[in-house]
Amino acid sequence: MEGDMCTLEKRDGLFIITITGNDEHRLNPILIDSIRAALRRAKIESESMGPTALITTAHGKFFSNGYDLSWAASDPNPVQAQAQVRPKLMSKKFRCLVSDLISLPMPTIAAVTGHASAAGFVLALSHDYIVMRNDRGFLYMSELDIRMKIPSWFVQTVRSKIASPKVWREVVLKAAKITASMGVEWGIVDSAHDSAEETVEAAARLGMELVKRNWDGKAYAENRKTVFADVMAALSSDETVGSYGDTDFNDGIGVGAISRL
Repeated sequence: MEGDMCTLEKRDGLFIITITGNDEHRLNPILIDSIRAALRRAKIESESMGPTALITTAHGKFFSNGYDLSWAASDPNPVQAQAQVRPKLMSKKFRCLVSDLISLPMPTIAAVTGHASAAGFVLALSHDYIVMRNDRGFLYMSELDIRMKIPSWFVQTVRSKIASPKVWREVVLKAAKITASMGVEWGIVDSAHDSAEETVEAAARLGMELVKRNWDGKAYAENRKTVFADVMAALSSDETVGSYGDTDFNDGIGVGAISRL
């Protein structure tokens, strides 16, 4: 299956989502919708298969350089700009994507072959495992350096995946640029590899090891949701844009905003 901005490949018991192109893979509504569509397709197809696993990776220099802040700030409609329609829409869609990953009935692996910054780092952390390329890229929570407040749900996601307070202090309050070897040492990254190709192949090997465990996908998803119940609860709101879980976006506004991307 090919989407506007990503592809979905099926290899044995693996689904591989690849974010395509050589840009920064900024998380705007079109890219988020494309990834969510691939996840829905994988979920549907997995129902007629045995155990499966999912890998997410990307072409080029970036895994994802975070939110598309330029798009969010460039709404030509002054009323929508004042109401922060674009930031709210982007946040809501990304929170839905993270919820989709936590609820997906199969193990998930992020094969990080380039930079993963801010929301891009959170996207990687939303997978069960991270494997990373040694020779290029870093994990980076950039909010402090770009003078932005980090959303509370980002911090909850970081804390759910990083046990040491010293490490998440480095990540959030010192904006550390984490290489693959640092990530392994700090317990964030599961393994480091010498090239993009080796990173994806390592993810595939890990994925097949997990598939061979013959777990029930629905039980796996329910257990994951239990483990990350605090993250799931935190996804209901984003205080940085005033977007809450019960906020309904007008369909016309959403479509119009996306059409001007």
